[in-house]
Amino acid sequence: MVSARIPTFKLIWMANREREVYTGQKLELCSITNAKAGRCKEDCKFCAQSERHRTPTPIYPLKDKETLLKEAERAKAIGAQRFGIVTSGAGVSQKELEKIIEAIQEIKRKVEIKLCASLGFLNRDSLLALKKAGLERYHHNIETSPEFFHQVVSTHGFEKRIKTIKTAKQVGLELCSGGIIALGETEEDRVRMASILKGLKVDSVPINILLPIPGTPYQETPPLSICEIIRAIAIFRLILEDRTIRIAAGRDSILKDFQGLAFMAGANAMIIGGYLTTKARDVGEDQRMVEEIKRLWIG
Repeated sequence: MVSARIPTFKLIWMANREREVYTGQKLELCSITNAKAGRCKEDCKFCAQSERHRTPTPIYPLKDKETLLKEAERAKAIGAQRFGIVTSGAGVSQKELEKIIEAIQEIKRKVEIKLCASLGFLNRDSLLALKKAGLERYHHNIETSPEFFHQVVSTHGFEKRIKTIKTAKQVGLELCSGGIIALGETEEDRVRMASILKGLKVDSVPINILLPIPGTPYQETPPLSICEIIRAIAIFRLILEDRTIRIAAGRDSILKDFQGLAFMAGANAMIIGGYLTTKARDVGEDQRMVEEIKRLWIG
């Protein structure tokens, strides 16, 4: 068990050593598209796409196959090894699923990039159809610890998310699952969350840092200190050992000048090119940072 009594710089040193032992100098980039935006009936308090919250987030239907193909090509061009198709809402309709499957097949034919999808709660048949189409990894966050979950979401339970993750694993898909920090949870909640993800044997763990979006219940939530964020990343590495630890939303706007420290504290992947409802910084800056991080790792 990772102890809260361990000083932060010792945690960083320990996590960096674990990263070096388990994942070496590998730094993975992925890019995602908000393929269908808004009008989600769930009440996740952090989300700008819930219809229960009054936010300026755009609303649009599922993007067509041609648009998704162009976005996959751009993801490849900016250096991403993976491209994720993400939709708002608790799930997708059968018609939407069929269109996404067609897009996956088209991308697989024309772009050399690994494909991921985050489409909400899906049953075994739908997940199996996605795998047969060429999908390699399914993304479905647990968001936080089960003990804190009810303070973040009330329209569905924690176990429903676990069921989807287990079903995706059963059909042979890789798993990407993590969550958000800075929601008001404790460090013990983060330890618990990481331990559950380890037990689920997920392949990739995205760590999002809350961006307090106007119109959401978290709009006035004070930010976590840089120290707490870096501790969280280090804790995830120490618990999850050889899993990919991916820093996502909030890495540039919240960490700012301390982004590089996240990679010295155990992170070995990040999202590049933008998030679901917020923009990322210039791709060129991120690419230069990646090269500098690799040089630091080599020493």
